[in-house]
Amino acid sequence: QVQLVQSGGGLVQPGGSLRLSCAASATIFNIYTMGWHRQAPGKQREWVALITSSGMTNYADSVKGRFIISRDNAKNTVYLQMNSLQPEDTAVYYCNAQVVVSYGTPSTNYWGQGTQVTVSS
Repeated sequence: QVQLVQSGGGLVQPGGSLRLSCAASATIFNIYTMGWHRQAPGKQREWVALITSSGMTNYADSVKGRFIISRDNAKNTVYLQMNSLQPEDTAVYYCNAQVVVSYGTPSTNYWGQGTQVTVSS
């Protein structure tokens, strides 16, 4: 019933910037927390950032001060602005959202399909 569609990945040089987007494709009752994770080759998936319904944000230490998470509730979309990118930021990035699809149903965590971010000179 709910799909999260990601866009905005690609190749960038060290020090550059990218902006990732993730939009829910279906009408839903409510979205609670939205966030981003990433997984580099040969490494465990790492939590990156989250944003609550009220706009409160939290970041992993590895991206704090460089990345900014935001959301547009009218568009059911979460963004990740990535600045001062470094080679160690290279990973597949996944968005997620805690969604209530209709009144009276429990919340469910949905995931985007993932998008590749490569930081290389």
